Amino acid sequence: MTGLVSGTRPPALFLVLGRHRRLFRGWLRFAGRLMPGGTLPRRETELVILRTAHLRDCAYEFEHHKRIGRRAGVTRADLDRIVGSLDDPAWSAREQAILAATDMLHERQDLDDATWRRLRTHLDEAAAIELLLLAGHYQMLATTITALRLKPDAPLRGRRS
Repeated sequence: MTGLVSGTRPPALFLVLGRHRRLFRGWLRFAGRLMPGGTLPRRETELVILRTAHLRDCAYEFEHHKRIGRRAGVTRADLDRIVGSLDDPAWSAREQAILAATDMLHERQDLDDATWRRLRTHLDEAAAIELLLLAGHYQMLATTITALRLKPDAPLRGRRS
């Protein structure tokens, strides 16, 4: 099913993690609560995932979520900006706050008080907690994907990435 959504065969990540069936099921339940079952808007979720994948230089995750992100409203211009500066005026104040928090979590594994306050002007407490878990989860996935040496899934014939 996931391959159909992303326009690929079954994702290599799922095939490999599925070799540890019990752990895979628990992870899949947790991951599904964050994406697609989270409360943050899907577009914002994809921006966080894409920014994290970019910061971690995780081509597998970036390519996978580039395809999924399109369905959530992530544009080609967004993809160009996600690998660039967060100061781009095309980002909304909310997007800038979310992406700045994503960057700081990557760099420091923490948020300073100013970044937390900025984030909370746009997200309630539950959404802010979800953002922390989302960014941390995709940091963990990038580590796993990198260590497993997974290459991006090839798009199905006739589909563009």
